[in-house]
Amino acid sequence: MTRTNDAGQPVGSPVTGRFPCARPARAPLAGPRVRLEPLRTDHTEGLFAAFAEDSEGRGWTYLPRGPFADLADAHSWAADAIASEDPLYFAICAPDGTPLGFCSYLRIDPANGVIEVGFIHMSPRLQRTAAATEAMFLMMARAFDALGYRRYEWKCDALNMPSRGAAQRLGFSYEGTFRQATIVKGRNRDTAWFSVIDSEWPELKARFEHWLDPDNFDADGGQIAALGKL
Repeated sequence: MTRTNDAGQPVGSPVTGRFPCARPARAPLAGPRVRLEPLRTDHTEGLFAAFAEDSEGRGWTYLPRGPFADLADAHSWAADAIASEDPLYFAICAPDGTPLGFCSYLRIDPANGVIEVGFIHMSPRLQRTAAATEAMFLMMARAFDALGYRRYEWKCDALNMPSRGAAQRLGFSYEGTFRQATIVKGRNRDTAWFSVIDSEWPELKARFEHWLDPDNFDADGGQIAALGKL
Protein backbone atom coordinates (compact mmCIF):
# COMPACT_ATOMS: atom_id res chain seq x y z
CA MET A 1 0.00 0.00 0.00
CA THR A 2 1.37 3.41 -1.00
CA ARG A 3 1.61 5.96 1.79
CA THR A 4 0.65 9.58 1.11
CA ASN A 5 1.20 12.82 2.97
CA ASP A 6 -1.46 15.43 3.78
CA ALA A 7 -1.13 16.83 0.26
CA GLY A 8 -1.89 13.42 -1.25
CA GLN A 9 1.66 12.88 -2.51
CA PRO A 10 3.23 9.39 -2.30
CA VAL A 11 5.95 9.19 0.37
CA GLY A 12 8.21 6.50 1.75
CA SER A 13 7.54 4.42 4.84
CA PRO A 14 8.75 5.71 8.21
CA VAL A 15 12.19 4.40 9.19
CA THR A 16 12.62 2.69 12.52
CA GLY A 17 15.90 1.99 14.26
CA ARG A 18 18.62 4.11 15.79
CA PHE A 19 20.55 6.37 13.45
CA PRO A 20 23.28 7.21 12.93
CA CYS A 21 24.59 3.67 13.23
CA ALA A 22 27.92 3.04 14.89
CA ARG A 23 30.90 2.85 12.58
CA PRO A 24 32.45 -0.61 12.30
CA ALA A 25 35.30 -1.07 14.74
CA ARG A 26 38.77 -2.41 14.10
CA ALA A 27 37.84 -5.64 15.83
CA PRO A 28 38.24 -9.24 14.65
CA LEU A 29 35.47 -11.52 13.46
CA ALA A 30 35.81 -15.26 13.86
CA GLY A 31 34.03 -18.40 12.74
CA PRO A 32 34.96 -22.08 12.73
CA ARG A 33 36.68 -21.87 9.33
CA VAL A 34 38.03 -18.34 9.11
CA ARG A 35 39.15 -15.34 11.10
CA LEU A 36 38.96 -11.74 9.90
CA GLU A 37 41.58 -9.55 11.55
CA PRO A 38 42.02 -5.79 11.20
CA LEU A 39 44.81 -5.46 8.66
CA ARG A 40 48.27 -5.23 10.23
CA THR A 41 51.79 -4.84 8.88
CA ASP A 42 52.62 -8.42 9.83
CA HIS A 43 49.93 -9.72 7.48
CA THR A 44 51.79 -8.37 4.46
CA GLU A 45 54.29 -11.15 3.80
CA GLY A 46 51.62 -13.82 4.15
CA LEU A 47 49.32 -12.01 1.74
CA PHE A 48 52.18 -11.51 -0.73
CA ALA A 49 52.94 -15.25 -0.64
CA ALA A 50 49.27 -16.23 -0.95
CA PHE A 51 48.65 -13.95 -3.93
CA ALA A 52 51.86 -15.11 -5.61
CA GLU A 53 50.11 -18.44 -6.21
CA ASP A 54 48.03 -16.56 -8.80
CA SER A 55 50.92 -16.45 -11.27
CA GLU A 56 48.90 -14.70 -13.99
CA GLY A 57 47.55 -12.04 -11.64
CA ARG A 58 43.98 -12.77 -12.72
CA GLY A 59 42.58 -11.87 -9.31
CA TRP A 60 43.88 -8.32 -9.62
CA THR A 61 42.31 -7.47 -12.99
CA TYR A 62 39.33 -5.53 -11.65
CA LEU A 63 41.01 -4.03 -8.57
CA PRO A 64 42.41 -0.50 -8.73
CA ARG A 65 45.88 -1.61 -7.62
CA GLY A 66 48.10 -4.65 -8.08
CA PRO A 67 49.39 -7.19 -8.66
CA PHE A 68 52.24 -6.49 -6.26
CA ALA A 69 55.51 -6.01 -8.11
CA ASP A 70 57.49 -7.24 -5.11
CA LEU A 71 57.33 -7.38 -1.32
CA ALA A 72 58.21 -3.69 -1.02
CA ASP A 73 55.20 -2.84 -3.19
CA ALA A 74 53.02 -5.03 -0.97
CA HIS A 75 54.25 -3.18 2.13
CA SER A 76 53.50 0.15 0.44
CA TRP A 77 49.93 -0.99 -0.28
CA ALA A 78 49.55 -2.30 3.27
CA ALA A 79 50.73 0.99 4.80
CA ASP A 80 48.06 2.89 2.85
CA ALA A 81 45.36 0.32 3.64
CA ILE A 82 46.15 0.18 7.36
CA ALA A 83 45.97 3.97 7.61
CA SER A 84 42.56 4.08 5.90
CA GLU A 85 39.33 4.44 7.89
CA ASP A 86 37.14 4.07 4.79
CA PRO A 87 37.81 1.57 3.29
CA LEU A 88 38.36 -0.27 6.59
CA TYR A 89 40.46 -3.31 5.73
CA PHE A 90 40.50 -6.81 7.21
CA ALA A 91 42.85 -9.68 6.49
CA ILE A 92 40.98 -12.94 5.83
CA CYS A 93 42.95 -15.58 7.71
CA ALA A 94 42.83 -19.32 8.26
CA PRO A 95 42.14 -20.34 11.88
CA ASP A 96 45.91 -20.68 12.41
CA GLY A 97 46.39 -17.03 11.40
CA THR A 98 47.71 -17.58 7.88
CA PRO A 99 46.56 -14.63 5.71
CA LEU A 100 44.69 -15.78 2.60
CA GLY A 101 43.02 -12.59 1.35
CA PHE A 102 41.53 -9.26 2.31
CA CYS A 103 38.25 -7.38 2.22
CA SER A 104 36.86 -4.14 3.58
CA TYR A 105 33.89 -2.09 4.63
CA LEU A 106 33.66 1.07 2.54
CA ARG A 107 31.35 3.94 1.62
CA ILE A 108 30.33 3.81 5.27
CA ASP A 109 27.25 6.01 5.78
CA PRO A 110 26.11 5.77 9.43
CA ALA A 111 23.50 8.53 9.08
CA ASN A 112 21.53 6.57 6.48
CA GLY A 113 22.48 3.09 7.70
CA VAL A 114 24.24 2.14 4.47
CA ILE A 115 27.52 0.25 4.18
CA GLU A 116 29.33 -1.58 1.39
CA VAL A 117 31.60 -4.61 1.33
CA GLY A 118 34.32 -4.39 -1.26
CA PHE A 119 37.99 -4.37 -2.23
CA ILE A 120 37.71 -8.13 -1.87
CA HIS A 121 40.69 -10.17 -3.00
CA MET A 122 40.95 -13.87 -2.21
CA SER A 123 43.97 -16.02 -2.95
CA PRO A 124 43.57 -19.25 -4.95
CA ARG A 125 43.59 -21.26 -1.69
CA LEU A 126 40.60 -19.29 -0.39
CA GLN A 127 38.50 -18.98 -3.53
CA ARG A 128 35.39 -21.17 -3.80
CA THR A 129 35.71 -22.50 -0.24
CA ALA A 130 33.32 -22.58 2.70
CA ALA A 131 35.78 -20.31 4.51
CA ALA A 132 35.33 -17.64 1.82
CA THR A 133 31.54 -17.79 2.20
CA GLU A 134 31.86 -17.69 5.98
CA ALA A 135 34.02 -14.55 5.74
CA MET A 136 31.34 -12.76 3.74
CA PHE A 137 28.64 -13.97 6.16
CA LEU A 138 30.59 -12.64 9.16
CA MET A 139 30.99 -9.22 7.54
CA MET A 140 27.29 -9.06 6.69
CA ALA A 141 26.20 -10.24 10.14
CA ARG A 142 28.24 -7.55 11.88
CA ALA A 143 26.71 -4.85 9.69
CA PHE A 144 23.10 -5.93 10.27
CA ASP A 145 23.07 -7.60 13.69
CA ALA A 146 25.75 -5.75 15.64
CA LEU A 147 25.63 -2.31 14.03
CA GLY A 148 22.03 -1.98 12.81
CA TYR A 149 22.67 -1.00 9.19
CA ARG A 150 19.65 -1.13 6.92
CA ARG A 151 21.34 -1.53 3.53
CA TYR A 152 24.41 -3.59 2.61
CA GLU A 153 25.94 -3.03 -0.81
CA TRP A 154 28.16 -4.90 -3.26
CA LYS A 155 29.52 -3.19 -6.36
CA CYS A 156 31.80 -4.50 -9.06
CA ASP A 157 32.99 -3.94 -12.60
CA ALA A 158 30.04 -4.94 -14.76
CA LEU A 159 32.43 -7.17 -16.78
CA ASN A 160 33.59 -9.04 -13.67
CA MET A 161 31.37 -12.08 -14.04
CA PRO A 162 32.85 -14.04 -11.08
CA SER A 163 32.08 -11.12 -8.77
CA ARG A 164 28.57 -10.74 -10.15
CA GLY A 165 27.97 -14.45 -9.70
CA ALA A 166 29.30 -14.33 -6.13
CA ALA A 167 27.00 -11.45 -5.23
CA GLN A 168 23.93 -13.28 -6.46
CA ARG A 169 24.98 -16.55 -4.81
CA LEU A 170 25.35 -14.67 -1.51
CA GLY A 171 21.79 -13.34 -1.77
CA PHE A 172 22.36 -9.83 -3.12
CA SER A 173 19.81 -8.39 -5.54
CA TYR A 174 20.99 -6.77 -8.77
CA GLU A 175 19.85 -3.15 -8.95
CA GLY A 176 21.33 -1.90 -12.21
CA THR A 177 24.51 -0.70 -13.86
CA PHE A 178 26.03 2.79 -13.65
CA ARG A 179 27.59 3.41 -17.05
CA GLN A 180 31.06 4.99 -17.24
CA ALA A 181 31.06 5.27 -13.47
CA THR A 182 34.83 5.33 -12.91
CA ILE A 183 38.22 4.89 -14.56
CA VAL A 184 40.29 1.96 -13.27
CA LYS A 185 43.85 1.35 -14.48
CA GLY A 186 43.16 3.61 -17.45
CA ARG A 187 40.07 1.63 -18.48
CA ASN A 188 36.40 2.50 -18.38
CA ARG A 189 34.42 0.80 -15.64
CA ASP A 190 30.68 0.38 -15.77
CA THR A 191 29.66 -0.50 -12.21
CA ALA A 192 27.05 -3.14 -11.39
CA TRP A 193 25.16 -2.50 -8.14
CA PHE A 194 23.79 -5.16 -5.77
CA SER A 195 22.29 -4.94 -2.29
CA VAL A 196 20.74 -6.73 0.65
CA ILE A 197 18.36 -4.78 2.90
CA ASP A 198 17.54 -5.36 6.53
CA SER A 199 14.09 -6.86 5.93
CA GLU A 200 15.75 -9.61 3.85
CA TRP A 201 18.47 -10.36 6.34
CA PRO A 202 16.68 -12.73 8.80
CA GLU A 203 15.78 -15.22 6.06
CA LEU A 204 19.15 -14.85 4.37
CA LYS A 205 20.95 -15.33 7.69
CA ALA A 206 19.05 -18.58 8.27
CA ARG A 207 20.11 -19.81 4.83
CA PHE A 208 23.76 -19.02 5.56
CA GLU A 209 23.59 -20.82 8.89
CA HIS A 210 21.98 -23.85 7.23
CA TRP A 211 24.61 -23.94 4.50
CA LEU A 212 27.55 -23.44 6.87
CA ASP A 213 26.38 -26.16 9.25
CA PRO A 214 28.90 -29.05 9.27
CA ASP A 215 26.04 -31.44 8.49
CA ASN A 216 25.75 -29.78 5.07
CA PHE A 217 29.17 -31.11 4.05
CA ASP A 218 30.21 -34.65 3.24
CA ALA A 219 33.32 -36.44 4.47
CA ASP A 220 35.39 -34.90 1.67
CA GLY A 221 34.20 -31.36 2.47
CA GLY A 222 31.81 -31.14 -0.47
CA GLN A 223 28.55 -29.28 -0.02
CA ILE A 224 25.33 -31.28 0.09
CA ALA A 225 22.88 -28.42 -0.52
CA ALA A 226 24.04 -25.45 -2.59
CA LEU A 227 23.69 -22.04 -0.98
CA GLY A 228 21.98 -20.60 -4.04
CA LYS A 229 19.30 -23.28 -3.92
CA LEU A 230 18.43 -23.14 -0.21
